[in-house]
Amino acid sequence: MRLRPMIAATAVLALAACGGNSAGDSGEPKGGGTLRVSFWPDNPTFSCIDPFQVYWIESRTIIRNYADSLTDQDPQTGKIVPWLAKTWEISPDALTYTFHLRDDVTFANGRKLDAQAVADNATGWIQTVKDTNGAAYGSSYIQGLTGATVTDPHTVVFRLSKPNSSFLQATSTTNLAITDPAEFRLTPAERCTGKGVVGSGLFQLDHYTAKVETVLTKRPGYAWGSALSTNTGEAKLAKVVFNYVAEDSVRTGNLISGATDIAWPRNPFSPQDEQLISKSGDKVEARSLPGVSLTLFGNVSAGHPLSDPALRQALFKAIDVKTYATTLYGATYPIVEGPFDRATPYFKSQAAKLAYDPDGAGKALDAVGWLVGADGIRAKNGAKLTIDYPLTTFNPGAELLQAQLKKVGIDLKLRQLTTAQSATYLKEGSYDLTSTYFTRADPGALQFIINPEVANSKALARQAAAPAETAQIQALFKKALETTDPASAGKAYGELQDYLVDNAITFPLAERVQKAGVSGKVHGFAFTSESFLRLNDVWKD
Repeated sequence: MRLRPMIAATAVLALAACGGNSAGDSGEPKGGGTLRVSFWPDNPTFSCIDPFQVYWIESRTIIRNYADSLTDQDPQTGKIVPWLAKTWEISPDALTYTFHLRDDVTFANGRKLDAQAVADNATGWIQTVKDTNGAAYGSSYIQGLTGATVTDPHTVVFRLSKPNSSFLQATSTTNLAITDPAEFRLTPAERCTGKGVVGSGLFQLDHYTAKVETVLTKRPGYAWGSALSTNTGEAKLAKVVFNYVAEDSVRTGNLISGATDIAWPRNPFSPQDEQLISKSGDKVEARSLPGVSLTLFGNVSAGHPLSDPALRQALFKAIDVKTYATTLYGATYPIVEGPFDRATPYFKSQAAKLAYDPDGAGKALDAVGWLVGADGIRAKNGAKLTIDYPLTTFNPGAELLQAQLKKVGIDLKLRQLTTAQSATYLKEGSYDLTSTYFTRADPGALQFIINPEVANSKALARQAAAPAETAQIQALFKKALETTDPASAGKAYGELQDYLVDNAITFPLAERVQKAGVSGKVHGFAFTSESFLRLNDVWKD
């Protein structure tokens, strides 16, 4: 059957663009020049620039501009649109995906990008999963993929062992970007350095020096950009230099002084820095990151306080997500409304259920015997109501959360983990509360946190919900993933979001927003569906 692309309500995803898209800037685009982008520091433990392996958001932003994908995804609607593939079909049983490719695409080294090259990529992805024992980030994007075959020079057929409606969206991502398959002759470690990694994008990877800089140079003759860009041909810029800056204030200062053109922080700018950027004549662009919001997950195993459903329900009422957002990030920062950020297709707001109700929390705790003591902390049967929240890095939001819970008599213990403890605390179950997220413009991303069958941390997934709850979560994922009908998938994902909140399995804490400080000399700035930087239309005065 013909594809019916995954799509969300246009109004919902349009709302996700918290800042503007400057692609419509006035003035005649100028060619040439070097764009300088300052990033958050490179990954200290897994520095990598290979598309299939890397999870670091900054690296994926770079990859998006030197390696194209079979499809693209509209940031405003979630619709999957042509790119390297002109058309495609999905079989009625959703086990085969047939892509019909453009015939004019080459890799940066001049090699033809044809059906055999795409099929060889599929083989390389599957082998990389084996070589890395499933650690490659792209593993989660090819669930059920068994291989690909060529039916003619421009037609390739992917085969899955089980239906996976997320696979089409996966083909639009950087992790399944198509590269010269010769790279798969190298080891995963070699490819992480950029060795042998050649894409078909409008830029080519000049070099990657881990933790120092990455440089892209213009690709002559490029002519196959996605229709989501105004410019589908050669880049306007001659070169793009990405460097890594640890201090937020230094990154902002470099932008204001003109030393860099784009300041790209990991966490949103402080309200003070945002004001400085705006007053300098530069701009702040913003868009919610799609996927799982910054979310708390409780350990519901026996012996842990959050094994009590009543306590989990009280915790919902005790968390003030509005004050959390505005205190940390400013008065205009969007308030989280559910387990997913609002840029995620099939997002369903749970805002009413997340309303702050400290009185209700107190009454709920009183009802199950947690009574306020002289020190303001609740206790039952001589044991204080203490929740252990280990932290892997400094987190100012954790102290704010601690203060909020203390108001209703819950003692949130913040415990800084050592490097060794960070690697083992989930497996050991030595926590009551933890937080995580997952960036992908598809709600199926959540299963890699909470479905024990495929989760990156099986321990967290097993401890986040009771067995009966896990079974229901898996059933809802199955309904969504085994259909090619967007309406059916949307219904299942809506039920999933309701279930997670109604049963206090996830505790949404904050909307994740990607912000970027952009020089007034830069035009054509745009976010991709994954809230990465799209450079096709960018030019400088």
